Amino acid sequence: MPKRNIKRTRKENRKKTESFSCRESCGHSVEMFSFKYFSFLFVALVALQTMAALASAESSEEASNAVGDIDNEWWKTAVFYQIYPRSFMDSNDDGIGDLRGVLSKLSYLAETGITATWLSPIFQSPMIDFGYDISDFKDIHEEYGTMEDFEELISEANRLNIKIILDFVPNHSSDQCEWFIKSAAREEGYEDFYVWADGHINEDGEMEPPNNWQSVFYGSAWTWHPERGQYYYHQFTAEQPDLNYRNSKVVEAMDDVITFWLDKGVSGFRVDAVNHLFEDPELKDEPLSGKIQDRSSHLYTEHIYTKDLPEVYDMLYHWRNLLDEYTEKHGGPARIMMTEAYADLKFLMDYYENADGSKGPHFPFNFFLLTDISQTSDARDYVFNIQKWLTYMPRNHVANWVMSNHDNPRIASRLGVDSVDAMNMLLMTLPGVAVTYNGDEIGMQDFRDISWEDTVDPPARNVGPDKYKEVSRDPVRTPFQWSGEKNAGFSNADKTWLPVHPNYEELNLEIQKSLEKSHYSVYKDLIELRKMPVMEQGRTALEVISRNVFTVTRSLKGHSSILTIINTSDEEQMVNLLEVLDEDIKQLTVLVSGVNSIYDKGTEIPQEDFEHFILTPQEALVCMIA
Repeated sequence: MPKRNIKRTRKENRKKTESFSCRESCGHSVEMFSFKYFSFLFVALVALQTMAALASAESSEEASNAVGDIDNEWWKTAVFYQIYPRSFMDSNDDGIGDLRGVLSKLSYLAETGITATWLSPIFQSPMIDFGYDISDFKDIHEEYGTMEDFEELISEANRLNIKIILDFVPNHSSDQCEWFIKSAAREEGYEDFYVWADGHINEDGEMEPPNNWQSVFYGSAWTWHPERGQYYYHQFTAEQPDLNYRNSKVVEAMDDVITFWLDKGVSGFRVDAVNHLFEDPELKDEPLSGKIQDRSSHLYTEHIYTKDLPEVYDMLYHWRNLLDEYTEKHGGPARIMMTEAYADLKFLMDYYENADGSKGPHFPFNFFLLTDISQTSDARDYVFNIQKWLTYMPRNHVANWVMSNHDNPRIASRLGVDSVDAMNMLLMTLPGVAVTYNGDEIGMQDFRDISWEDTVDPPARNVGPDKYKEVSRDPVRTPFQWSGEKNAGFSNADKTWLPVHPNYEELNLEIQKSLEKSHYSVYKDLIELRKMPVMEQGRTALEVISRNVFTVTRSLKGHSSILTIINTSDEEQMVNLLEVLDEDIKQLTVLVSGVNSIYDKGTEIPQEDFEHFILTPQEALVCMIA
């Protein structure tokens, strides 16, 4: 294949690259031949490198051991695809996504290359917080289906080699949970299942909560229970009372819940809000933060007595041991635990393991690319936030990367619509686990103009119609955009539980599957790329080339290195790649490029172009170094 001169002016680039939403699916025959040829070449390259790695097993015994290692370590390089079931696919046209909807789309996940998915809560619930208020930890919420539906989902997922991870919500239950009802009535064995406390009489003779703790969702974290004659504690809504993990019976009950779902065939759990599990037993007032004057705001105090207490570690080590013992007893792939906690970096690192070697979750979610990166961030910010996790992470553990989720803005809305491909390239070429929120593979956007009347998120409803848009999570939870049909192909209902984003006719999976190049095709290429040994096992080096451009290099002895180049700015950048590439490197071959890139997949970039290398705004490339 002859080398191509890839330097182009802005004007030439505009002529070559049509807007994504208007691109035709056919194109010229020569271009289609080139695209198909390089797609074949790319897949063949992955296959050859994978075969070479397998050939290194010198005996059948070694090969057998290798299979066992893969079985136990399947999660270490996986892409975990988060499904928000309520918004994924509606099978019965009630406007709400359900388990049979998920079941109907498992083939889509398999086609995309996804081998693990975690489901936001599907358990029996009054739906005050849409499943995070659980009334029965061992049953399926009726809007989502039945236990038989779940068992069929597990069976089909197993057939397609897709592992199912469940959202585990241990911090609290619903106030309609049988446990809470019994605790409020002081039934024997349940008296201290939750955090109860007496109030005190203020100078006006009125009853007040025991201290100044606030709910994450606004207002006091204490609610008076007239039957019990005490206050109960809730870090979130009043309908979500906190369980008391200083009571061994609570621990036993939650162990039983974990075992129940493991017996159903799940491959592990994403554990919700773990750093909230324990509170100070003396219920001391928390110091004022000085950040805000609103006493009902969660920001009013510093949460030194209600978050990140050291007892959290022991609970996590206990659950990890439970999972490991279950796997050892029953065989099969490792059952894993991944945890959600927005916490201090050093505190999170001890989640992995403590100084004595006690192991916690297989990985705590890494939110720094979500919380600490914005549209104003430059290359230095990206490298700093990536490197700090790799620096602090204990040796022989696995990193992970999260760019969005059901609680935070999507990539396209937080970082800009032109950043989608670049951010997915970064997510997929960093070492370890990648986590994708459903819809980010097609560049879905938040629907930020949801009306007050259509708003259902508890924190948004709590703050009222004037401020609800500032805190609402509804915009990131709108239905998946499958097609340009009614309700984006999500449901045939007259009204969906949240409105569909109005842009669904132009932005949907069906259109993107028909295009020669789309966010979805880029995403699929990246998943295929991750199968290469250099991506699964290679070392990682990050370099800032300029304020706006950085690189990620993955290298493994005996394999070609992979270079990801990212422009974080909204302007074209020219950089000198000779600053990061050895002088004996003769060319780069583009393996993955974005929808509006000036470089096609398969383009060979000669050494003479390294010194004046051009990247368009928000452009990224993944290249093989030769």
